[in-house]
Amino acid sequence: MRSPTLLLVTTAAFFPVYAFQLPFSLKLPAFLSGSQAPLTAPQLPDTASPNRVAIIGAGAAGSSAAFWIAKGKARYGLDVEVDVYERSDYIGGRSTTVFPYGNDTLEPIELGASVFVKANKNLWRAVDEFGLLRIDSDDDDDDEDDNAMGLWDGQHFVLTTEGGSFLSNWLTKIKILWRYGYKAPSKTQALVKTMINRFVTLYSPSTPHWSNISSVVTALDWFQVVAETTSEYFDLQGIDRRWTRELVEAATRVNYGQVVIDNVDKIHALEGLVSLAPTGASSVKGGNCQIFEHFIANSNASVHLNTTVKSISHHRSGPWVVESTADDQPRLYRSVILAAPLHQTNINFKASIAPVPTLAYVHLHVTLLTTSSPTPNATYFNLGHGAKAPSTLLTTYEGVRTRGGPEPEFNSMTYHGLVRSRDGVPQKNAQGDQEWIVKIFSRDRIEDDWLDRMFEGKVGWVLRKEWDAYPVLPPTTEFPPVKLAEGLYYVNAFEPLISTMETETIASRNVVDLLLKEQFNAGLCKLSYTPGAQVAGAANSTNEDFVYGWDCPTVDD
Repeated sequence: MRSPTLLLVTTAAFFPVYAFQLPFSLKLPAFLSGSQAPLTAPQLPDTASPNRVAIIGAGAAGSSAAFWIAKGKARYGLDVEVDVYERSDYIGGRSTTVFPYGNDTLEPIELGASVFVKANKNLWRAVDEFGLLRIDSDDDDDDEDDNAMGLWDGQHFVLTTEGGSFLSNWLTKIKILWRYGYKAPSKTQALVKTMINRFVTLYSPSTPHWSNISSVVTALDWFQVVAETTSEYFDLQGIDRRWTRELVEAATRVNYGQVVIDNVDKIHALEGLVSLAPTGASSVKGGNCQIFEHFIANSNASVHLNTTVKSISHHRSGPWVVESTADDQPRLYRSVILAAPLHQTNINFKASIAPVPTLAYVHLHVTLLTTSSPTPNATYFNLGHGAKAPSTLLTTYEGVRTRGGPEPEFNSMTYHGLVRSRDGVPQKNAQGDQEWIVKIFSRDRIEDDWLDRMFEGKVGWVLRKEWDAYPVLPPTTEFPPVKLAEGLYYVNAFEPLISTMETETIASRNVVDLLLKEQFNAGLCKLSYTPGAQVAGAANSTNEDFVYGWDCPTVDD
């Protein structure tokens, strides 16, 4: 099944665009099982500052932070221990998988962050370096001709696209041009390309380094797109109003759960552009969470799952003290990296830290299910007798805005291919029927009776998950501090700017670089080489495959 926003943008703009990773195996990976020994009480004087770093959180930010520290240690020959604390029982945060029917002989399903593209250079590089198998999002299209998309406003379809045939694709293009004109998709493509061209400088040898988010916004010339709503920004660009409030809004609703309070009238324009996802979307066979498990495994950090950090305190000019459920005694650290939303951690900070404004998060309901119904119930969508509903459904709030119509009951509903065994063989249920996997994002819980009506009583397995998945993203010119105190760093300060798995790995790279420079007189990349020499394993920094952190520039760069 193609990613829903991929369908949206490629059928709307019919030209290549770039994207970010956007829209969770709950098992501890075997290669980490040796890292779960209880922490021991430190045998150090109160004033000692050991060469030890604590990372709070083992999602994309925390796992990659451990990995970046390992890179810096190797390049500078540092002796630094790293402890990673994670209150859940798995690594990956918003990237994790589940098995249909709880049967681990079946292919797992992404519960959270689902796809990434080549422009996500850290994730893309990680898949290659760790020997993981990348699969194209189109590989599970079990019936390309039925792969239609509908844009639903709660009462009517404002747009539908056809399946995968050549003729139907041209009919879709004609529909798009007739409704929105040529300028809307072409101008949007240009805006997205400009944004991406600035973004990819974050991987270059001359990448910006920042101690506050405003400085990177300045470096990338993003103040306007962050200070205006998506609708304001697109309207000022002369883009068709309906395009923005229908197609672009559908992208923000599926990728960021931005409904009602944060449709395109509220969400800032940078994240609106980021929402316009991608051609060439990919995922990792077996689950994207493997990337973050490998970050940890390759860091040699000690990992403490099912562990809650209760308090963090500071001994004046001495060490940071972390108290957790891992042991009765606290643990001492030279530095601490907070790699989770501060106000969701409930940590008691017994130290003076810079104020961090409370950041509201979108409370998202994810409903995964299997059904033997190949498409949703057409009568729900007021379609005529014999009609077939689209298998990918996105939504817009425009019907509520313009005519006071009913609000869509879901953000998105997408079919994700057949239930298969791990070796790819389609499976049948007890009645001998094939089943499809369906994922629904919604603001409210989807009840069983609603599912029975939508899929005509043909629902097999259901799993529900609630997430505080993404921050609410209004226009802003103020951001949380990256440095909360001397030796205390905050990766998630980047989230009000862009919130994706990929940007978490970029933000953690910046924090680690800052920490190593300030606390260890080192860094992520060592630049004092013999002229003309390269770091071992570095790519040519003029090559488009150069990725700062994975690679290091030469002195000449």
